[in-house]
Amino acid sequence: MTPAELSRTVIGTVRRAVAADELRVAVPDRVVVQRPPRPGCGDYATNVALQLAGPAGRTPRQVAEILSRLLSAEPGIAQVEIAGPGFLNITLDARAYADVVRQVRAQGGEYGRGEGLTGEAVTVVPADTGAVRGRLVAETVNRLLRAAGAVPGPTESLSLTEEDRTTQEDLFRRLGPDAARWALLRPPAEDAPRTTAPADTEALLAQRAANPLFRIRYAHARTRALLRNAHDLGVDIESTVDDPYHHPAETELLGLIADFPRVVETAARRRAPDRLARHLERLADAFLRFQDECPALPKGDEKPSAAHAARVRLADATGTVLANGLQLLGITAPEHI
Repeated sequence: MTPAELSRTVIGTVRRAVAADELRVAVPDRVVVQRPPRPGCGDYATNVALQLAGPAGRTPRQVAEILSRLLSAEPGIAQVEIAGPGFLNITLDARAYADVVRQVRAQGGEYGRGEGLTGEAVTVVPADTGAVRGRLVAETVNRLLRAAGAVPGPTESLSLTEEDRTTQEDLFRRLGPDAARWALLRPPAEDAPRTTAPADTEALLAQRAANPLFRIRYAHARTRALLRNAHDLGVDIESTVDDPYHHPAETELLGLIADFPRVVETAARRRAPDRLARHLERLADAFLRFQDECPALPKGDEKPSAAHAARVRLADATGTVLANGLQLLGITAPEHI
């Protein structure tokens, strides 16, 4: 279950509460569902009860109690807890996690694309057409807009803090296309990229964990290596056994995978490819923790198990999302590093 699907489930729950006359309020068109700020607060959180309390003439806690009871009965939801004044912390069941993996593997390169911006016709152009960063960011934002369902239309000017004046040819010569794009897309719009000093160049090209782009591309290459090794070791990754995802490293990774379509849409809405770049960093780091804590391949005389197959499928889904995210940024995703 992705955040978009969960959002629709929450809206459906509000609709049921209204139909049963438990709440008297207009059913919202959109409900925000997002990852909680810290561990131990479920897989997702929503402030819908606070949003509806005033119009419903109830306290947020009262609205939360109604929605919590109804939402807990929905398929794919294991638990709903009320936190603070009325936030709903939602925990998905294991089958919902397995559905995310199946969805990513089925959609492949299309996973993350959606229709959230259907009807928004716009083409972004740089305010300064002579600036390298402006042109690259505008190009990337337009790619994100199309992925989120927006169609080309009237132009919209995009203002950024620019790098020291340089030509695209010089930047790409010094850094290569991938590192150059990362250097210009990763900082928020109000921050100036750092690309000119020798130390900046060294950091952007470093093949070590301190370099976020290296970690992302390394994580992608590791997912592809796991698939190759699983095949060689006889792990049946197309098994139909339900995926037993329970380990915290697995559920953290699954949550970030499920959140990817929402991140793409938000990056498009905000004209902020840096949001996608940061999500890919978190996803790569979560995968590397998962790789350390949840062995995906049998060792020694150990026979391949359902857990091994499930973890290889999860690694495959992770690689797909990393590749899709890098493609949206115009950056390659190598099979080997």
